[in-house]
Amino acid sequence: MSRTGSKDHGDELLTRLGTLTAQARAAAEVQRSRVELAVALQRGMLPRGLPTGDGVRLAVRYVPANQGLNVGGDWYDAFTMPDGRIGLSIGDVQGHNIEAAAFMGQVRVGLRALASVDSDPGELLARTNELLLTLGGDLFATCTFMRLDPETRLLESARAGHLPCVWATADGRSGVTQDEGGPPLGVQSGAVYPVTRYRLDSGGVFVMVTDGVVEGPSMRLDEGLDQVSRLAGIAAVARMDVDALAAAVIKGAAEVGHDDDAAVLVIGHDERAGQP
Repeated sequence: MSRTGSKDHGDELLTRLGTLTAQARAAAEVQRSRVELAVALQRGMLPRGLPTGDGVRLAVRYVPANQGLNVGGDWYDAFTMPDGRIGLSIGDVQGHNIEAAAFMGQVRVGLRALASVDSDPGELLARTNELLLTLGGDLFATCTFMRLDPETRLLESARAGHLPCVWATADGRSGVTQDEGGPPLGVQSGAVYPVTRYRLDSGGVFVMVTDGVVEGPSMRLDEGLDQVSRLAGIAAVARMDVDALAAAVIKGAAEVGHDDDAAVLVIGHDERAGQP
């Protein structure tokens, strides 16, 4: 082959390499933009403030899965209902992409909107489930919804395929709730979601989490829930602030061994709140 032919061949290879490099950069930029959009969507859908009342104290922590191509759909929410009670939800959408983040927004908004019509946790999940089925799509979500009366400290809970909660009392007893649940939202028409009632003791706490906090390659689900249960018991005895407990729980999520979303919602009561 002549020198001219070799030069032409080399120029062709350089041109092709430059084209492939430009295409790779363009694809990476598109993916980066999609991740940034999804993370912004996640954060924009989370509540900016938390309700309080009659000694009730709430605290949250949320770490999105935005490493590499992972973008999750975990959420938490807390809001005052028309009857003065507090609605609390936490959940996890199947998948790790912008569609999961958008579906998360639909579930959260749907729960809030329907809560103004029927605040019973079981009926609320059933109505939300039917709403999501009418929207179509292949995604589903797990969710726990609780209704708290600040005056009586009665907690009413319903679960849609989600993890159980952790509880602790002021004397240091702690454990995992054993309430019956129904299927995830968006899977089965006509699903029923039983309601279980609890009492939030003065000085006690309930901890709601997503699976990114308690389950992963380095930790089994039962181990993760036991870890949160121990933390909650210690916090209750020490009269630890709910914000400090939420921070401790989310710190423990680093031990599960993956980059999934992690959300924590702590519900506490302090009879001394508001006293001089």
